[in-house]
Amino acid sequence: MKSLLLSRFLVLLPWVLLGRPSGERLLSCGSGRNSSQPPPEPEELLPIIYAITPTYSRPVQKAELTRLANTFRQVARLHWILVEDSAGVTELVSRFAAGLNRGGGPPCTHLHVLTPRRYKRPGQPRATEQRNAGLAWIRQRYQHAKGPPTPPTPGVLFFADDDNTYSLELFQEMRTTRKVSVWPVGLVGGRRYERPVVEKGKVVGWYTGWRAGRPFAIDMAGFAVSLQVILSNPKAVFRRHGSQPGMQESDFLRQITTMEELEPKASNCTKVLVWHTRTEKVNLANEPKYHTDSVRIEV
Repeated sequence: MKSLLLSRFLVLLPWVLLGRPSGERLLSCGSGRNSSQPPPEPEELLPIIYAITPTYSRPVQKAELTRLANTFRQVARLHWILVEDSAGVTELVSRFAAGLNRGGGPPCTHLHVLTPRRYKRPGQPRATEQRNAGLAWIRQRYQHAKGPPTPPTPGVLFFADDDNTYSLELFQEMRTTRKVSVWPVGLVGGRRYERPVVEKGKVVGWYTGWRAGRPFAIDMAGFAVSLQVILSNPKAVFRRHGSQPGMQESDFLRQITTMEELEPKASNCTKVLVWHTRTEKVNLANEPKYHTDSVRIEV
């Protein structure tokens, strides 16, 4: 009798195991999230990131904006401020921005301001008017009738040029900025990278290939500023008069912070999370040599 019961049990055992719900099998393998890890912070509670991107008309403009948009799509709570260097909005960038807003983000504000012709000579700082237009838009957004402007939630401002390449990890790093945070930038200044030099958690100098004596020897892609600092310093802008090429970062940062206050990110400024890649100049030598296409295609 016992042998009969045992044989029936052995026959039924595989069917019992196979008949378990799939969820139970997954849990038994330990593939679920570790219960000791804290749940992710709700997206609506994350500090917002404002990314100001100057842009101008050129053959690779749409390609570079598309690449940057595909990065920004993956960043939670990011608002893109796209500022054209033009007297009015262009059709290309207008369609691009509208497509972003229709296609699920990132949220995009499209502005324009023209750089005066006298400032387009070689050796002049670039994108000054466009970055200032982005700063003015942010300040106006939070302006109140009485008292100092105060954002409803924490936030951070970042100057994101459209010819750079960004790691998603960079946005996680900058989101915790209390005042001004800094990190290395790759492929800049004639070197493989430039970075703030950090000792005991404090920035004490600069590893750079160009004008190391600058007050803040850092690339535009190498820092972020808290939203509250931007709003508390309404006169802090990028200046044309008295500012030399390569000094715009220093001229801006010394209006709002000191080197002692800088917050090193990216493992104490030992990891490169943004690269000044620049797209190769395209060869369009054959454009005028052949007949014009009967279809107008936007590139």
